[in-house]
Amino acid sequence: MTAAVRPAPTAVPAAARRLLVPTRAALVLAGLWLLLGVAASFAPVLQPVWAGSALLLVMGLMSDAGMAWMRPLPAVKRQTAEALAIGVETEIEVEIENEDSQPLHFRFHDHAPDSCAVRGLPLAGRLGAREGGRWRWQLRPLRRGAWCFGDLEIWIASPLGLFEVRARIEARQPVRVYPNFAALRRYALLATDHRLSQAGLLLRRRRGEGTEFQQLREYREGDTPRQIDWKASARMRRLVSREYREERDQQIILLLDCSRRMHARDGALSHLDHALDAALLLAYVAVRQGDAVGLMSFGGVDRYLPPRKSRACLDGLLEGTLDLEATLAPADYLEAAISLSKRQRKRSLVVILSNLRDEDDDTLLPALDLIRKRHLVVLASLRERILEDLVRSPVGSLDDALAHAATADYLSRRRRNFARLAAAGLPALDVEPAELPIALVNRYTELKRRGAI
Repeated sequence: MTAAVRPAPTAVPAAARRLLVPTRAALVLAGLWLLLGVAASFAPVLQPVWAGSALLLVMGLMSDAGMAWMRPLPAVKRQTAEALAIGVETEIEVEIENEDSQPLHFRFHDHAPDSCAVRGLPLAGRLGAREGGRWRWQLRPLRRGAWCFGDLEIWIASPLGLFEVRARIEARQPVRVYPNFAALRRYALLATDHRLSQAGLLLRRRRGEGTEFQQLREYREGDTPRQIDWKASARMRRLVSREYREERDQQIILLLDCSRRMHARDGALSHLDHALDAALLLAYVAVRQGDAVGLMSFGGVDRYLPPRKSRACLDGLLEGTLDLEATLAPADYLEAAISLSKRQRKRSLVVILSNLRDEDDDTLLPALDLIRKRHLVVLASLRERILEDLVRSPVGSLDDALAHAATADYLSRRRRNFARLAAAGLPALDVEPAELPIALVNRYTELKRRGAI
């Protein structure tokens, strides 16, 4: 908390509902007075003392209650961003200003959205006369979507500490929780400083090895023979090389699985949230490369965002995926492939984000064959980290042995499925959620350099 003496603000506090509540001290005094009354019923000599104490108690309670009720409420203001990222802890600041000429002892509570985890509430503090201060607490969103903060509550102690004024201040405030754009922000900063290798991204452009002609230049040591323009070299009577750049104006479609399998969780986030984080980073990188990015969801949610470029693409993806949730529907890859073929005619890079299972053989390969007739396909599958942990954990009981054997068998069948995909010319990414964003971007960059898209 930081505090500073300030002039009295001219703003009127928001509308509030007050409630006067006796404190434990007031209840203890009332209990003692009742005990004294019981004793006076057996010892008449104590009755004058009991009557006098009653008068003093009533006068003290009424005086303290009146002063507590009449004192002005402090001005309370919440400060938070309108857009938050799922899974990222954010600091919420509360500004409280005491508009009274007397010191203020208080407790404070904020009504955060139910979809968020809270740390640091309730708050307690003291402010001097005409003094303001700032307090902070932490909020971590657990679900994407449009949510709303509730009212603010403040408990103010009376001068004698016999009562609390509990005020509920109207302060409803909408907030939107988006996929985690922290990785996106870090990538943007590293790209500005040309330090992308720190994030694991292999994005250094190798001049002269792209697919779109840019210019002619003098031969440099290290140029490959295919770069030499022999006609220009003959005219200039010295070696001249062609310089290329990576081809632009390509289209990328993110095919996002929203079926029941994407309910699986790694850490605080579901596989669907991890997939959206990776999709957002890939979209950012692709837009920087001059490509257009779109999205189509399947598995219980049919949503299509056509490919777009520039900032409009990223804004559209953020808003278009805000309320996407994993459903209880199965993943029908073939139906998704048919729907995509009707919507996307231009050759594109189709990135399928899912969690492959051994039961996918019936619809997965036919769907991939259908998509490959027109598009280039990248299949990215999320692998549960807990499976690897189970295999590596020591076996100390029969239950441990059974769990170890079942997990090993499942992973073995999973590896065979990916081997069959590779044999069919469809190598897939099979990574843990935390590794997916960088792996996906690096695969996209590799395809761009090879001129595959």
